[in-house]
Amino acid sequence: MLRGLFQMFNIWDSDDEEDLDIYREMAEELDAEEAEEAANDDRVRKRRLYLHRDREEAGKTLHKHYFQEHPTYLDRWFRRRFRMSRDLFLRIQNDILSYDVEPLPSHFEYFIQKRDALGRLGFITEQKITSVLRQLAYGTVTDMFDEYLQMPEATSILCLNMFCKCVLELYVDEYLRKPTSSDIARLYSAHEEKHNFKGMLGSIDCMH
Repeated sequence: MLRGLFQMFNIWDSDDEEDLDIYREMAEELDAEEAEEAANDDRVRKRRLYLHRDREEAGKTLHKHYFQEHPTYLDRWFRRRFRMSRDLFLRIQNDILSYDVEPLPSHFEYFIQKRDALGRLGFITEQKITSVLRQLAYGTVTDMFDEYLQMPEATSILCLNMFCKCVLELYVDEYLRKPTSSDIARLYSAHEEKHNFKGMLGSIDCMH
């Protein structure tokens, strides 16, 4: 911009090479200052951007749809959308919330509903675990369920990280160990009984 003003007043037409060098340096310094100020303005505008999410209402909606005594969606819809039964979901949730170790690890404490710095209630446990399970079940972008759960992308990613730590700590000895020969025989038998042919342990096509 300033370079254009100098041109407008014919400064660039000066015969004095030394003057031209000075003017060029001044223009470059001022242009750099303007660019830095513009960048700072952009950062300020981005920091001021705030999207109001009604997470409390989203939590109530989720609870009404799937977790109240007589939910809107019955077990078959729950299993289809969460890729597990409601009982298994509640068992995992209860195992996380009832984990009794002092001091309580931060990844377990994360799933306890708290109030933020402004005194507003945070996400309920069901919202956080639902975000995780749907990321795992659908393998999609983390903000796909933002409209329903009212949860920003960064929070969804944090939920997934914390959940994985909890699961490793809770179930590593029971479920995440290598299968024994009796485990393999039982899995083959169950697969053959259900599908009428011998399964292939570890095959993605046979994972369900």
